Amino acid sequence: MKFVTKFAINSLVLGLSACLLSGTVHAQTVVPSIKAESASKSSFANANVTISDSWVRPTVAGQKATGAFMKITAKENSKLLSVSSPVAGVAEVHEMKMEKDVMKMAAIPSLDLPAGKPVELKPGSYHIMLMDLKSPIEKGAKLPLTLKFQDAKGGKFQMDLLLDANMPTASGQPSGAAQHHHH
Repeated sequence: MKFVTKFAINSLVLGLSACLLSGTVHAQTVVPSIKAESASKSSFANANVTISDSWVRPTVAGQKATGAFMKITAKENSKLLSVSSPVAGVAEVHEMKMEKDVMKMAAIPSLDLPAGKPVELKPGSYHIMLMDLKSPIEKGAKLPLTLKFQDAKGGKFQMDLLLDANMPTASGQPSGAAQHHHH
């Protein structure tokens, strides 16, 4: 499967930015055989993975790293292999865990996504670390992020997101995001 060029991906990200303003962001696989959805839609998904509740933490002056957070749900067993963003020199999937009363954070080679089970990337747990930032991430900014996955059959695909730079509210949702409750 061939991926479109960076130019085409960037064009798609810029073209879709207006429709990705809701709190729940679903992205679409970008491959030559799939056309972008109408800009009037507010959500996108590919055949296997859905992204929701995505956000990135804004930075303060001089800060060279931040975190990105979201829920990832795969329809079939998959793995998140890597992440990248044009605003960061380094982007990695990290895990935080307690070891002998010390909180440790480290990059992981991949993140398992069990079929049908949401995997939450959140502060203090799994998250995306964006380091060597090329400029500050201001509140309200839109941050492009590419996620690369592998499905259970070994097929690789990517999703391009545009995340809101916002702090979550007490409910865990990004401020300004649409609230979604299960009863």
